[in-house]
Amino acid sequence: MEAPPLAAGKKNARRRRAWIVFEDESGVSHRPVVRRTWAPRGHPPVLTHTAGNWTRLSIAAALAFRWDGRRPRCYFQTRPGSYNDVALIAFLRALKRHFPGRPIILVWDGLGGHKSRVMLRYLARARTWLTVERLPGYAPELNPVEQIWGNIKGRELANLCPADILALRGPLRAGFARIRRRSTLAIGFLRHAGLSF
Repeated sequence: MEAPPLAAGKKNARRRRAWIVFEDESGVSHRPVVRRTWAPRGHPPVLTHTAGNWTRLSIAAALAFRWDGRRPRCYFQTRPGSYNDVALIAFLRALKRHFPGRPIILVWDGLGGHKSRVMLRYLARARTWLTVERLPGYAPELNPVEQIWGNIKGRELANLCPADILALRGPLRAGFARIRRRSTLAIGFLRHAGLSF
């Protein structure tokens, strides 16, 4: 059974013909995501990386589901460093351009940048097209975007040791392109979160 706020949001989305958009942020660093691999017997694989460099590349992603459950969409953006309220507002503005004239019900967690004074002022001004629903605290399993991180880090970013943090943008693009091509993945991520249309 779905959580009451999310179930109510789904009915509201159908009535308003709004997109339901789940959003989350994550990050990657120079440290590789180590996954099992193969190598000739007696020659174990070696991953060489810059362990002392803690530079971070942050990713904001959104999974969007139409009010009738058709045509899920996936969007993302990267930036060096971390996401704050100002950077998230820029991401929301970019996201709005993909849904011209359609209302959006945004579902996200309680990250500090999601509820800062700057963000709350922006959300108040965006009420004509944007409604925000918060996920319960400490419940990342309810956000289907969480499944994207494991999926991409386990495939495109697995065992990758970049010399430059910006070199991770190419594999990230490839991972998100793969998810976009296979809409069944987005539906699977939604079902894994215990949600459906």
